[in-house]
Amino acid sequence: MNKLPTTIVTGFLGSGKTTLLRHLLTEANGRRLAVIVNEFGEVGVDGELLRQCSVGCDEDPSAATPLYELANGCLCCTVQEEFVPVLQTLVERRERIDHILIETSGLALPKPLVQAFQWPEIRANCTVDAVVAMVDGPAVLSGQFADDPAAIDQQRREDPNLDHDRPLRELFEDQLSAADLVIVSKVDELGPGDFERVREQIARFTPPSVKVIAATRGVLPFDVVLGLQRASEDRIDERHTHHDEDHEEGKEHSHELFDTIVVRPPLLERAALLRGLEAVVREHEVYRAKGFAAIEGKPMRLVVQGVGRRFDSYFDRAWEGTEKRVTELVFIGSHLDREQVTRTLLGAAGA
Repeated sequence: MNKLPTTIVTGFLGSGKTTLLRHLLTEANGRRLAVIVNEFGEVGVDGELLRQCSVGCDEDPSAATPLYELANGCLCCTVQEEFVPVLQTLVERRERIDHILIETSGLALPKPLVQAFQWPEIRANCTVDAVVAMVDGPAVLSGQFADDPAAIDQQRREDPNLDHDRPLRELFEDQLSAADLVIVSKVDELGPGDFERVREQIARFTPPSVKVIAATRGVLPFDVVLGLQRASEDRIDERHTHHDEDHEEGKEHSHELFDTIVVRPPLLERAALLRGLEAVVREHEVYRAKGFAAIEGKPMRLVVQGVGRRFDSYFDRAWEGTEKRVTELVFIGSHLDREQVTRTLLGAAGA
């Protein structure tokens, strides 16, 4: 009963993990949360957004939500070197923390991370309350994670915006196979009966006991997500994944199929920037785009998030007086070349 409960939030790129965590932090109602963010890329976009939601900052800076950002690639590959020291630090602060939230990168495999909680020095002090898998409802419904590789290849030929290949499908399945709860996001974009069709596809890769629930913009009651008491580390070895097959064959887990680049274009108008981003995802194999932008003639910083050709952008705060106004955009995909992507973006933007 004295173990520190930990919730692991996993999911494919753009599935809504950060949105869910921001909602949980906002609705904590005095519960003391610590957050570990596994950012994949050079710019800690998700980490900075979460810092804005720190609980208790205004009244008592020492009470703010502790945030640890692990920026050295995929957390499942750096469990011992990166994750364990952070967890040990949180254990030392046990009397000031009620719950730990971990947001994995979109490329992370949750099973190795859950297995780290079996290590004696962690097991004695922490438990995995649950593994929560976020799923992009419209993306699943469109067939991005279809089981038939031939169908994926056909979709890629017919629509250059659909970047489907076998490794992405297997990653999706492995994240579901480790889940204790699945949350389908963007249900407001689904039509009648679509949610049930998405639920049926998810059920192919999850145990019967795993519940699948719907969410719009990450808004769910706090107690629906936290306090599930699954002790996932006790049963994770029974969950089969594609990663297990690689392990049996002596292969090393690798992300060589994914490229992450950062592009820093000059000051642009908002419409020009979005026009350039749309051209990049249309002409290159981009799975996710995100970043902060300085917009010509605007004192506010623009946040940009995109999956496929779906882009969200909003002004989150004013640039601080001593802050350098620059645009930093992270692109995650396959066969990405920084110079080529930059040329595409600036050419479409008219810069």
